[in-house]
Amino acid sequence: MTQQRDPAPAPAALAPVPAATALPDPPAPGRHRRRSYRDRLTAPLPGVRAVTRLAREAGALRPGTEARRDVPLLPSAPAPLPPAGPGVLALTWAGHASWVLRIGGLTVLTDPVWSHRILGTPARVTPVGVPWASLPPVDAVVISHNHYDHLDAPTLRRLPRTTPVLVPAGLGRWFRRRRFTRVHELDWWQGREIGGVTFDFVPAHHWSRRGLLDTCRTLWGGWVLTDPQGRKVHFAGDTGYGHWFTEIGRRHPGIDLTLMPIGAYAPRWWLRDVHCDPEEAVAACADLGAGRMAPMHWATFLLSAEPVLEPLTRVRAAWARTGRPREDLWDLPVGGSRTL
Repeated sequence: MTQQRDPAPAPAALAPVPAATALPDPPAPGRHRRRSYRDRLTAPLPGVRAVTRLAREAGALRPGTEARRDVPLLPSAPAPLPPAGPGVLALTWAGHASWVLRIGGLTVLTDPVWSHRILGTPARVTPVGVPWASLPPVDAVVISHNHYDHLDAPTLRRLPRTTPVLVPAGLGRWFRRRRFTRVHELDWWQGREIGGVTFDFVPAHHWSRRGLLDTCRTLWGGWVLTDPQGRKVHFAGDTGYGHWFTEIGRRHPGIDLTLMPIGAYAPRWWLRDVHCDPEEAVAACADLGAGRMAPMHWATFLLSAEPVLEPLTRVRAAWARTGRPREDLWDLPVGGSRTL
């Protein structure tokens, strides 16, 4: 059973945000008809000069031969899903930004990409961490935005069309065209409740595009999932570093775990505004007030120029510098699981 839930009111005396990102109150949850969400950008999209520079620097978005030699060392350990009853919060990393979350008795997939290859990207360098056939029935799917490495049509075609899908504003039409019947389309700070679990859509520092003429026509963001016992998981989706993490933490205090991207960050002049590097991911975890962090968005598709193992070594070093307990960094292999 799905229950609509009104957006939570903003707390008083919020810190001001830059004028370019100040938001009006969102419309009521439902179908969204805005033509553009460019006003939600927290940094300008690359212009002609940046695109020209990228074209000159051949290979700037792929690791070189030397960096690729460590591909066989990428952590991958597919294993059966751990048992998870209604009172257990468990997660398994399927690779990239795809997680299998068992929360409040539900099985939830985040940005499910089970394909071996996605448009415009080399094939996976590690196998999918969870075979599709071994998944329990999927109770809900959350989508962060419409880029091909996060919204994968071949994977979504495997789902029953009655599966509840929670998507950013403007993206509901994409799912309804594919005959999904339980599409929940949300703006930032809006939420839904499904089976006792609350799904809140929250901001991210990113953008959207799927074709040549639809830049920022749909929204982007992350999710905060809260189980009936009050435990909270933040799924960051795809994001750069910025002020929204502090704001999310203020509106959703007591986040137990954040699933945070740490890869696809080089070259920085090109990707800084839309992808965290490992040190920024650790800082974002602190801004959120999250108790634990599970890195993602690396070790699956080679989307950028950093050496393939560097995200892991840098995030471990950044975490150690904070003095936080090592066991609160859930640096799982692809296919690895943890239970809260």
